[in-house]
Amino acid sequence: MWDREGILPDVLAAVGHTPLVSLRRILAPNGVELVLKLEAFNPGGSIKDRIATRLITVAEDEGRLKPGGVIVEATAGNTGIALAMAAAVKGYRALFVVPDKMSRDKIAILKAYGAEVRVVPDVPRENENNYQHVAKRLAREISGGCYMGQFEQAANPEAHYLSTGPEIWNGTRGRVAAVVAGAGTGGTISGIGRYLKERNPGILVVGADPLGSIFTGPVAPFKIEGMGEDYYPDTLDVKVVDRWLAVSDEEAYVMARRLAREEGILAGGSTGAIVHVALKIAEDLKAGSLIVALAPDTGRNYLSNIFVDE
Repeated sequence: MWDREGILPDVLAAVGHTPLVSLRRILAPNGVELVLKLEAFNPGGSIKDRIATRLITVAEDEGRLKPGGVIVEATAGNTGIALAMAAAVKGYRALFVVPDKMSRDKIAILKAYGAEVRVVPDVPRENENNYQHVAKRLAREISGGCYMGQFEQAANPEAHYLSTGPEIWNGTRGRVAAVVAGAGTGGTISGIGRYLKERNPGILVVGADPLGSIFTGPVAPFKIEGMGEDYYPDTLDVKVVDRWLAVSDEEAYVMARRLAREEGILAGGSTGAIVHVALKIAEDLKAGSLIVALAPDTGRNYLSNIFVDE
């Protein structure tokens, strides 16, 4: 067992144990405490670092990923970045298929880790050129290719059940009354929700969802990255989610800018959406209650879209 306060064996050992930070200026009006779980403190810059190593380990154990193989994944960016980081450590090649609404910043980060990137049109899942279908085809066609399957593999929610959920429970000393998260694959909200409800079934689990995502419907285009879908992934357990609230792109981006300028927290549009929803949920809670809102990644991934005045 490595001592995290000493010398770690590699960068992957630095994943997890991210801080919980109280907001001081963006406040609920009724005395509810709002705390962010800052996942940008992971070495790859997002909450998806937590699932990358587990996805790879499961693929290795099942014989789907062999030495010298190629990690292939469909991603809105952060899972790809996490897998690219892990691939660099473990000596795998990496190829990612991304929708064209993804920020240029994320694509640049993927390439910085040495990954190959294929950009495809952001089309519905029933279209054969949807990024998930393209990634699966490439994994079959490439020698040694292995599709990691963040939308299908149980390793995704399990990673959060084993790490993020316990960190929230222990970090708040069991005080958490509600947790707010987004859902793309649904792994984060499912794993955290399942863990917390086993400790206290009364904890409210809330999904923040882009306006246009199927979880709050009807389906329509939206710009928020990394959350929302046009179908229900296998990795989403809807039974643990008590409420869904829709958020517009504008509401999410405005809140992301407020977080940077009022709280000194540079986060992405998904964090903006989640905080927007957390403030609405606070209206239904008693004074002194504590809400944990997930801040999935860093705003450095969105400098070219969210944080430009144009």
